[in-house]
Amino acid sequence: MSEKAYKKIVNAWCMYDWANSAFVTTVMAAVLPPFYSTVAGATLPGNLATVYWAYTTSIALFIGAIMAPILGAIADFAGIKKRLLAIFAAIGIVFTGLLYFVSTGDWLKASIFVIMAEIGFSGANIFYDSLLPHVARPQDIDQVSTKGYAMGYLGGGLLLAINLAMIMFPKMFGLPNAEMAIRVSFLTVAVWWGVFSIPLLRTVPEPPASGDITEGVNPVVGGFRRLAQTFHDIRRYRELTKFLVAFWLYNDGIGTIIKMATIYGAEIGIGTTDLVGALLLTQFVGVPFSILFGRLARKLGTKSSIFLALGVYTLISIAGYFMSTAWHFWVLAGAVGLVQGGSQALSRSLFGTMVPKTKTAEFFGFYDISSKIAGIAGPFLFGVVGQLTGSSRLSIISLIIFFIGGMLLLTTVNVEEGQRAAREVELMTAVAPASR
Repeated sequence: MSEKAYKKIVNAWCMYDWANSAFVTTVMAAVLPPFYSTVAGATLPGNLATVYWAYTTSIALFIGAIMAPILGAIADFAGIKKRLLAIFAAIGIVFTGLLYFVSTGDWLKASIFVIMAEIGFSGANIFYDSLLPHVARPQDIDQVSTKGYAMGYLGGGLLLAINLAMIMFPKMFGLPNAEMAIRVSFLTVAVWWGVFSIPLLRTVPEPPASGDITEGVNPVVGGFRRLAQTFHDIRRYRELTKFLVAFWLYNDGIGTIIKMATIYGAEIGIGTTDLVGALLLTQFVGVPFSILFGRLARKLGTKSSIFLALGVYTLISIAGYFMSTAWHFWVLAGAVGLVQGGSQALSRSLFGTMVPKTKTAEFFGFYDISSKIAGIAGPFLFGVVGQLTGSSRLSIISLIIFFIGGMLLLTTVNVEEGQRAAREVELMTAVAPASR
């Protein structure tokens, strides 16, 4: 493959991060939660809207976690990663667009649309991530992964800035009010996601099937067989398993900071304008520093660079305890932007180097489960500590448990041994069909 063709494929793959990050920033982080509470759930008494929102996100996470490894195994067996990515992205795009039709009191409709959109988003991400080891050369995998995250920060941040301008100044955009601007913003996310998914679907080649489809085995049956075999052979992937547990721990801390930062800031009296502005700052700081972490990995090593990012997160948690003013929140938001993209991108690429290429979708399904589990324990600990102490200050500092625990377990991961085991499985898979 020529260098020009290789770069074209890498850029097309990275554009999907640009495409789907709009769903994370505009829909799930900044706009939909308050819209659900004040508009869709306006007819619900007390805090029932917040409760139903929590149930909605939990149901979506649970369904996605169950589906992930099964779909991954089927995709690997049948060689349909791109096809399944397109199907799940289409589900996410359609149901994101349907949020336009949600209005006052439509909390049930909103919940159904959100669950389906989140299933589409999460499902597509399994196959997107699993393409990384096939798209990137081994020596480039850290840089390609961090470039994807940087593109995601930039794309998600740009559309969020446009959507916030629409919501704050609706008449400038020909819209009657802020509610209509919010509903139109959901449509813009759907269009953005769909249009910028096209480069990947047109340019990135489909990796070959790893199952022997000439035997006429149903792909679903073959996928379940592969999954059962992976569980049976789990000892072969000892280093990969240790990394997954370490990732679960420290990513739980990262995910909790992402989910709880704005509500913690609001609790201590920081205004909405500062909270949203700081969120945008995190997005745009994340662009250059995601790329920088890719370069840093070449000098320090991937694992050492992750340690550095987790050390910064530990300091952020400690500093969060002392936060009292808006400018404190801005500083900490900027600090999160320094390391958020780099830590997650390098975790993805390090995982990718220890995964057999014949099982990338299956194993990234397990990776996706780890990400979803990480959305449960951290917020739960945050809530319990806050309830017991009557303040969220100790909740934010309690997150250092996840960062320190994750770092300690990460020190035990022998990356070279994990990579050797993956190559061994690839060799065995390549030899097996030829021996029949």
